[in-house]
Amino acid sequence: MQFDIITIFPEIFSSYFAESLIARAQKKKLIKINIHNLRKWTKDRHKTVDDRPFGGGLGMVMKIEPIFKAVTALKRKAQSAKRKTKIVLFSPRGEKFNQKTAYQLGKLDQLIFICGRYEGVDERVAKHIADKELSIGDYVLMGGELPAIVVIETVARLIPGVLGKKKLLKERITKTKGFIEYPQYTRSEIFQPKKGVKWQVPKVLLSGNHKKIEEWRKKHAKIIEK
Repeated sequence: MQFDIITIFPEIFSSYFAESLIARAQKKKLIKINIHNLRKWTKDRHKTVDDRPFGGGLGMVMKIEPIFKAVTALKRKAQSAKRKTKIVLFSPRGEKFNQKTAYQLGKLDQLIFICGRYEGVDERVAKHIADKELSIGDYVLMGGELPAIVVIETVARLIPGVLGKKKLLKERITKTKGFIEYPQYTRSEIFQPKKGVKWQVPKVLLSGNHKKIEEWRKKHAKIIEK
């Protein structure tokens, strides 16, 4: 799967995507991540990507023209390669991103992310360019770069081979494509943060009785599928 990120801060991503399973997935060519500097599609010598909002107001708004040019160029390549693609704009007003959305996006061949900054993005981008607006929570960030990282990691881990073992993912999937999250413990069996205090692992997990362990996990599990 291919991820294309349009941003004015391309260096934000370099260290994160060079580590751990995301880095391995890229080396195995299971995923491809391209970072595009939006200023590449500007035409003035200052490489301007923002301007004052019509009607007045505080802050600056990202312009439609460079975003349109960037998306058009990337879509042209996607169409020539016959890839199923969606354009995603990150916005506080967008649909709440969750596990179900991750499964839906994971069925595509390519995702193009538009990362806004400043006081927002020209509304015509949402109306005429983006296929979907996404939000990762009920709060306002400084830009769309962190949401892009969140969505890429969530979608990438669903791709066969990224986690290494199929069982790591399979045992946590519900029939409705939600996600099961249950408490996990490891060594040591008893941890003493201070004298007289003991934090113990539930005995059932040490029993070796797989049926009882499965029942315990079902009882304490939270299904994430909203």
